[in-house]
Amino acid sequence: MGVALITPFKEDESVDYDALSSLVDYQLQNGTDYLVVLGTTAETPTLTEDEKHQIIDLVVSKVNGQIPIILGEGGNNTKAIVEKLKKNDYNGIDGILSVVPYYNKPSQEGIYQHYKAIAEASELPVILYNVPGRTGVNMSADTTIRLANEFKNIIAVKEASGNMTQMDEIIKRKPEDFDVISGDDGVTFPLITLGAIGVISVIGNAFPKEFSRMTRLALEGDYQSALTIHHSFSELFNLLFVDGNPAGVKCMLSMMGYIKNKLRLPLVPTRITTYEKIREVLIDLNIKC
Repeated sequence: MGVALITPFKEDESVDYDALSSLVDYQLQNGTDYLVVLGTTAETPTLTEDEKHQIIDLVVSKVNGQIPIILGEGGNNTKAIVEKLKKNDYNGIDGILSVVPYYNKPSQEGIYQHYKAIAEASELPVILYNVPGRTGVNMSADTTIRLANEFKNIIAVKEASGNMTQMDEIIKRKPEDFDVISGDDGVTFPLITLGAIGVISVIGNAFPKEFSRMTRLALEGDYQSALTIHHSFSELFNLLFVDGNPAGVKCMLSMMGYIKNKLRLPLVPTRITTYEKIREVLIDLNIKC
């Protein structure tokens, strides 16, 4: 289980680096296998370049090689990403996660050429990220397999298309050394039963111990035990995203006392009705709120 780290903010909406440091400790102490820094869940489009550098430095220093760190490095300007990959210092970073270009709505050939340029520019392993609900375009199984076969440093895909048939097709046809990672907490269990190797998780911010256990049990073939944990989180999976990500998980973390319930516009906290539903579920899970 990898965790897509949130960015905690103070009441004045400045980055709360102390809270971030505590969250990293929480992950390290509770079974998280790797961290994804500056992904979508981190509200990265709202961060300044200076804030991004400070966040990377803090996480790299705090982790100190204990677990791998994957850095979100994507966008819809291929040339700009390539230039960053060639000039930036990636000391302490073990790989990059790069999202399908958003808004432009490229063709499948355009997506292929985009990732080809990234693979040729990157000295680090590359994880593709397919999330059509955010980008406006789906990367097909054919394009994913084409990239997996042609570029050895493209090692995995984070699949959040919601299309189980497509994900199963990728798993069936992929090279042996290419991995499929769930990009959606709610389908992690069934996707592992099909051959996925884990998840880049949002709910893991709040429940790293429990969700990493579910993931490991499923990978070990103890499906009944894994399914029990999966079902215990079913309602939270829905509540996580009903008001957008990371509003749901920030609501949970604030109730648990880890962060302030602050987001940067255009994102806002969950509605009161969602807040109360999350609170009820956490109480049912014996979480002190």
